Amino acid sequence: MTLTNISNVRDYIKNNGEFVNRILDRYLPPAEQDPSTLHSAMRYSVLAPGKRLRPLLALSSYEYCGGKTEGEDIPIHFAMAALEMVHTYSLIHDDLPCMDDDDLRRGIPTCHKKFGEAEAVLTGDALHDVAFHLMAQTGSTQACMELAEALGTNGMIGGQCADVEAEGRDITKEEVINIHTRKTGALIRCSVRLGAILAQADKDLLERLTVYGEKIGLAFQIIDDILDVEGNSELLGKNVGSDSKKKKATYPGVVGIDQARKDANKLIEDAVACFDKFDNNILKDLAIYIGQRNK
Repeated sequence: MTLTNISNVRDYIKNNGEFVNRILDRYLPPAEQDPSTLHSAMRYSVLAPGKRLRPLLALSSYEYCGGKTEGEDIPIHFAMAALEMVHTYSLIHDDLPCMDDDDLRRGIPTCHKKFGEAEAVLTGDALHDVAFHLMAQTGSTQACMELAEALGTNGMIGGQCADVEAEGRDITKEEVINIHTRKTGALIRCSVRLGAILAQADKDLLERLTVYGEKIGLAFQIIDDILDVEGNSELLGKNVGSDSKKKKATYPGVVGIDQARKDANKLIEDAVACFDKFDNNILKDLAIYIGQRNK
């Protein structure tokens, strides 16, 4: 499955990615505001070059469900910024020496390498706080609960815990799927659902988009695992081969590279199949784009 309008999806990602950067800049504390080192670290980490996939998925879902985008400081903008902030906080903590001990992220030194370990921990904590301050401004209790659930012990944090506990031991395909679905997939699924929730989508549409989010969430992490084996460090903006060195639980490590690629492709096909074949929309394009990414 290949993109027929790759220039359109690239333009969408570029233009809306720049918009995400503008709202992040607006909602982050100024670097000169006390405590300035902490605020500088927050801005350094969040505004580093990134795909902005999660806020873009939220925006795409919101627009697909008929959400109105006119004006500044509307609920979907708060949610988009919050998603990127909590994603960044998870990367900061994931990179710490007590976790993955990585020194490169998004093509620049990791937060703890630049500002020190203690400051990195506090930076992640502060981003989590700002994110939920923004989510409260959406006016949607359901949206706040949705993000909290995606981050909690049933979601990202629980997946990170399972990932740490799986290091250095043989695991099953079911176990690695459980880790990936929670550690990475939960927040991607949440991003899609938040857009639909804030657009007040009906139950059937929300359920269909939930399945879409689950499929692309797992596919994204399987492809990430593949890129850690076959990827280019310069394109990825992080070191490759680190999963193998640290004996991490990876999908290719369990089923092999070829099967991992087949399974990722099937998940992308299933995600696209959540929409009618004549329903051409950016969510379908983003799914295919995720399946073909090299960074």
